[in-house]
Amino acid sequence: MAKTSDVLGEQQLGVPAEQELFINMGPQHPSTHGVLRVLLKVDGEVVTDAKADIGYLHRCFEKIAERRTVTQVIPYTDRTDYLAAITSEWAFVMAAERLMDVEVPERAEYIRVIVGELQRIASHLLWFGTFALDLGATTVFLYAFREREKLLDIFQKLTGARMLYNYLRIGGARNDLYDGFADDVRRFLDDLEDRLHEYHTLFTGNRIFESRVKGIGVLSAEDAIKYGASGPVIRGSGVPYDVRKAHPYSVYHRFDFGIPIGKDGDVYSRYLVRMQEFYESIGIVRQALDQIPAGDFIGKVPRRMRLEGDAYARVESPRGEVGVYIVGRGEENAWRVHYRSPCFTHLQLLGPLGVGGLVADMVAVIGSIDIVMGEVDR
Repeated sequence: MAKTSDVLGEQQLGVPAEQELFINMGPQHPSTHGVLRVLLKVDGEVVTDAKADIGYLHRCFEKIAERRTVTQVIPYTDRTDYLAAITSEWAFVMAAERLMDVEVPERAEYIRVIVGELQRIASHLLWFGTFALDLGATTVFLYAFREREKLLDIFQKLTGARMLYNYLRIGGARNDLYDGFADDVRRFLDDLEDRLHEYHTLFTGNRIFESRVKGIGVLSAEDAIKYGASGPVIRGSGVPYDVRKAHPYSVYHRFDFGIPIGKDGDVYSRYLVRMQEFYESIGIVRQALDQIPAGDFIGKVPRRMRLEGDAYARVESPRGEVGVYIVGRGEENAWRVHYRSPCFTHLQLLGPLGVGGLVADMVAVIGSIDIVMGEVDR
């Protein structure tokens, strides 16, 4: 067939140009969710190999974190997974707290759970809208952003920002909940539950949608474990792994919530897992609002925060297990910082999930993984 002049592509995929075609998918393509280049080898419309070419958004987060004091790093964590900034902050401050043996007040822990689960809802709303848009459903995108804007209004009133919050602090949070916060959140959750029914009526049972996602991008439970998957990706393959249950942190052990899992490991299963997680997060937030005690929103911390030893903390972000490992040598900045990105891990799956499917199926596969390139290229 056609020959390619892309030497890099030939070297990475070993393309026999006279038999198969090498094509670039991205990085400008909207269905690659940002600056991701996917190298595809195709035989007609069938994908025979796929690899992710990353690094277009590199910003040296880990090295920057080693050159700043521990408190100065928090705004930079927001810019890793910028669609779930609270959970990125949470992992970092929790690792620092363990390293310095800082006690977090009970009220602050409840605040973290509430904003963390609201962040999960906001992230899943954006995923739902963009995933549907990738598959051609424009109306769903508009509906999802309608609800997300209401939630971002609440975040703005609480933190002063709509996306990059810089809200959590070592020992607690930057400020307490504002007056009327609980009422605003409860109204939003009640409205969202009604809208979720509308989403399912409009999209979930749609025959065109189901034909695009059922049986596509199948990931077995064994392969999900082997590749180190987490979050909705591993749960969509039937593995009930959730950091909030497997390695409980904060006050999650006080709440009653389930772990949604899929049964087929395909794009549709990963979709259903995330849709069910909306309801679980709604339940957690309601319980937390009912139980939240009075008290301080931030605990006592040393005036000069010196890091000595090493500590690891992990949280369940909307995309999976985010981990932060900090090593200190008695200074105010870390000697080494390492960030575990679930999106980076899941990009390994593009080949196994895409091979044998059509080029159009690769769009659905990428959307079902829910990649944020700021976290991958950190």
